[in-house]
Amino acid sequence: MSARLPASSPSRWPRLWLLSLLLLGAAPGPRRGAAFYLPGLAPVNFCDEEKKSDECKAEIELFVNRLDSVESVLPYEYTAFDFCQASEGKRPSENLGQVLFGERIEPSPYKFTFNKEETCKLVCTKTYHTEKAEDKQKLEFLKKSMLLNYQHHWIVDNMPVTWCYDVEDGQRYCNPGFPIGCYITDKGHAKDACVINSEFHERDTFYIFNHVDIRIHYHVVETGSTGARLVAAKLEPKSFKHTHIDKPDCSGPPMDISNKASGEIKIAYTYSVSFKEDDKIRWASRWDYILESMPHTHIQWFSIMNSLVIVLFLSGMVAMIMLRTLHKDIARYNQMDSTEDAQEEFGWKLVHGDIFRPPRKGMLLSVFLGSGTQILIMTFVTLFFACLGFLSPANRGALMTCAVVLWVLLGTPAGYVAARFYKSFGGEKWKTNVLLTSFLCPGIVFADFFIMNLILWGEGSSAAIPFGTLVAILALWFCISVPLTFIGAYFGFKKNAIEHPVRTNQIPRQIPEQSFYTKPLPGIIMGGILPFGCIFIQLFFILNSIWSHQMYYMFGFLFLVFIILVITCSEATILLCYFHLCAEDYHWQWRSFLTSGFTAVYFLIYAIHYFFSKLQITGTASTILYFGYTMIMVLIFFLFTGTIGFFACFWFVTKIYSVVKVD
Repeated sequence: MSARLPASSPSRWPRLWLLSLLLLGAAPGPRRGAAFYLPGLAPVNFCDEEKKSDECKAEIELFVNRLDSVESVLPYEYTAFDFCQASEGKRPSENLGQVLFGERIEPSPYKFTFNKEETCKLVCTKTYHTEKAEDKQKLEFLKKSMLLNYQHHWIVDNMPVTWCYDVEDGQRYCNPGFPIGCYITDKGHAKDACVINSEFHERDTFYIFNHVDIRIHYHVVETGSTGARLVAAKLEPKSFKHTHIDKPDCSGPPMDISNKASGEIKIAYTYSVSFKEDDKIRWASRWDYILESMPHTHIQWFSIMNSLVIVLFLSGMVAMIMLRTLHKDIARYNQMDSTEDAQEEFGWKLVHGDIFRPPRKGMLLSVFLGSGTQILIMTFVTLFFACLGFLSPANRGALMTCAVVLWVLLGTPAGYVAARFYKSFGGEKWKTNVLLTSFLCPGIVFADFFIMNLILWGEGSSAAIPFGTLVAILALWFCISVPLTFIGAYFGFKKNAIEHPVRTNQIPRQIPEQSFYTKPLPGIIMGGILPFGCIFIQLFFILNSIWSHQMYYMFGFLFLVFIILVITCSEATILLCYFHLCAEDYHWQWRSFLTSGFTAVYFLIYAIHYFFSKLQITGTASTILYFGYTMIMVLIFFLFTGTIGFFACFWFVTKIYSVVKVD
C-alpha cells in the first residue's frame, strides 16, 4: 500500500506577528470575526464534554486555509471549490501579512469533541449531473485542481494538520497539507499522490481523496490548569466509493472519476477521528516534529562556512591594502611633503582635488540612497526580531506585516539621507528630491504589485488583494510614509552640507586611459560575484519557501548571512574603489553603488535558472506572476546592496583623504 513519495512541502512562508495588531484595523479584508489566536502565547485547554468550562473547551474546531499548488502561483479559497461548507461560524480576521500572501482562513464543517472518537462519519454528499453546465463547470474545476496537485491546508488549534509519509533514505516527512486527489494519465502513469495506492490504476482517471483519518495527539496538563493540550494533528487521506452513501462504511474500491465520465456522479465526504495521549511532546515544542522532518540543516552550515571563507578572503585583502599598501602610501605622501625636493604626486593622492566632485545624476543617486537606507534598516530590524524568537511558523502573515509597518515608519531616515547627500552633491531642487524619494521606488513597486493583482483578480485567485486592503496600503503610504519622508528631508536640508576633508578643484582633472580591468563595466560585473556567492544557497531556501510553499524557519542562519552580505558588499566595493583611485579614476559614487548593486542582477539570473530547473509552474498567468514578483524582489535587493556599497566606499574615501597631507 504505502510507497515512497517525493518530498514536497506545501505550507506558507512563516511570518512575524509583532506589530500586526496595528494593522488588523488597517487591513479590511472582506471578513471580520473573532480574533483567531494570540500566537505562541495562549495555549487552549480541552477536556471531555461533561467536564467542560470557560477555561476548558470540549469542542475542537477545524479551520481550512486557501489551497495552493507547486505547479501554479495561483492559490484559491476553500469556498472556490465545491467541497462541504460550514453552515455557520465566524471567519477569523486576517492581519495584513496574511491578506498580502493570499491566506484565507475559514471555518469548516469538520467538528470534533475532545476524546470522542468517530468512525466514517458523513460530512456531506455532492452530486454532479454532467449535462448541467454549472455542475460540469464545478467538476472540471475539481479535475483541473487535481491535475495541478492542489493541496488542502487544515488547521486545528493553530497547528497545521499534517500528512506524514516515508520519503527517500528512510526519512519520514510530515507535510503540512494533503492533496485534493490525483490523476492516472491515459498511458497509465501515476501522477503525484496516486503512487500511494496500487488500486489507483484506471487510465485517464481522477481519484479524489474524499475520506480522511485524523489522529489528534494530546498532552495532559500536569500543573496549574486542568484538561489537556493538543500537541499534534495528523491525517491520512483516503479514497472510497461508498456503497451506501447514506450510511457509509469506508470500504470498497476508491472514488474514481473518469475523464470522460457522464451522467450522475456522487461524491460522499467522510472522516474518522481518534485521540491519543502523548506525554513525550510538550505544548511549547509541538511544531518540532514538522520542522525536524524538513531536510537541509547541514546544507545551511555548509552555506555559512562557504560565506565565511569568502569573507575571510576579502577581509584579508582589505586588511592588506589598509595596513600595508595604504599605510605605506600615506607615510610616503606625508614624507614627500616634508622634504624640499618633493617629487610629482602619483597614485590616489593625485585625484584629491576631484574625489568629492558631485556625480552626474546626483538627484537619482541620492533618491536611491534614501530608499536603500529605508530597506536596509527595515531588513535588519525584521531579521533581528525574527532571531529573538518573535517569529515562528505559528505566526501567520506576520513577517510581511512587520516589514510593511517598518517600511512605512522608516520614511524619516529615507528623506534625511536623500536630502543630506543631495545637498552635499550641490543640488538645489529640494522639492523634486523629496517627492522622488517619497514616490519613485515605492511607486515602481506598487505599480508592479497592482498589475500582478489585476492578473490575480482576473484569475479569481485568493491571492488577489481585496480593494479595501489596497486602499489601506495606499493610506499607509500617503498618510504616514510620505509625511515622515518630508520630515526627514526637512532636517536633512536644514543641516549644513557634509564637510569633506579636501577641497574640490574648479577645473576637473582629465582621467587617463584605463586598462580593461579598471574600466567601469568589468569592475561592476566582478563586484557582484562575491556577495552573491555568500547568499545563493540561502536564496534557494527563500525561493523554496515562497514558490514551493516550504516552511522557512531558520532565521538565525538568515541573520548571519545578512551580516556576512553587508560585510562582503562593503569589502568588495572598497577593494575595487581603491584600485580605481590608484588608476586615477575619481568617479567612485555611482560605481560604488552599482558594484555591489550588481549582485541583484545575479539574483535575477538565479531566479530565472530556478524557474526553469526547479519549478513545475505551468500557464501564462503563473509565469507572468512569478517574474512580476521576482522583479519587485530584484529592485529591493538592488537598492539594498547598492546602498551598502556606497556607504562603505564613502567612509573609505573620507578616511584616506583625511589622513594624507594636501597642499
